[in-house]
Amino acid sequence: MVFFRSHRIALCKDCIKTFVERRVERTIRSYKLMSKGERILVAVSGGKDSLVLWQILTNLGYEADGMFIDLGIPEFSEVSWEKCEKIAQKLSRKLFKVKLEDYFGTNLINIAKIERREPCAFCGMVKRYIMNQRAISEGYQVVATGHHLDDETSVLLGNVLNWQVDYLRRQGPNLEESDGFVRKVKPLALCSEDEIKSYAEASEIDHVEGSCPLSKGATSHFYKSIINQIEERMPGTKLRFYKEFLKAKKEIFMENKSVKLMPCSRCGYPTTAGICAFCRLIDRVKTRIQLFQERTQFGEEP
Repeated sequence: MVFFRSHRIALCKDCIKTFVERRVERTIRSYKLMSKGERILVAVSGGKDSLVLWQILTNLGYEADGMFIDLGIPEFSEVSWEKCEKIAQKLSRKLFKVKLEDYFGTNLINIAKIERREPCAFCGMVKRYIMNQRAISEGYQVVATGHHLDDETSVLLGNVLNWQVDYLRRQGPNLEESDGFVRKVKPLALCSEDEIKSYAEASEIDHVEGSCPLSKGATSHFYKSIINQIEERMPGTKLRFYKEFLKAKKEIFMENKSVKLMPCSRCGYPTTAGICAFCRLIDRVKTRIQLFQERTQFGEEP
């Protein structure tokens, strides 16, 4: 039996699976995330969240395939891919693999060194670009990610503390398609990390333990620790904080100052500039790699 303090209920192994799947189904219905006639691409990483999402959507009857982005992290990426392959076979669903190296000529670690920034600073942008591009090229109407309640509330806390109005306006379980973007949804948005972990254990889903090894020290972890302390003292705070925000933001952000987007002159991705951030990053990375190779060739210090 597992006791969930925020709901004040204790559930057995079978009931946990039913409980979580029903919560996901209600979330999909309440926020109009997707329909069973649409083709859905699930962003899978090998972690429990994305693999649980993929299994739940399949169990609920949605046409959901998986996509894995290989960041080229030694050992970690290989193990993560194996976990994704294993559940793809279990679910009898299609699984795509996209390598970051195919775009940049190198892996995430080297890109971070070239940019002289932490990997988390641009990893999300890179993955969103690739997910959107792949979904469009393969004919998928929806991209689904495994972000859960703990992720959403920690991001919400950070956005509120810094008054990131544009981010607050867009935050939610459903980001509608527009201007070259496919719809992006978060069906696990109302499920806590503990609930997802319990579902993974009850369903015997083999997954990568822990978080990405490159995410140590990320600000999101700090915000998550703060919201966890509040939840420990006042169970149910996370769910209440997030759901009340979703209700309130409709009135707070009624005057939506839309940003004019244009297609990137290189790849066609929607952007506010002539060339999108992804293509500019590719240019910087490849220029630095070429410079390094030239200096090495002539015996200079990199």
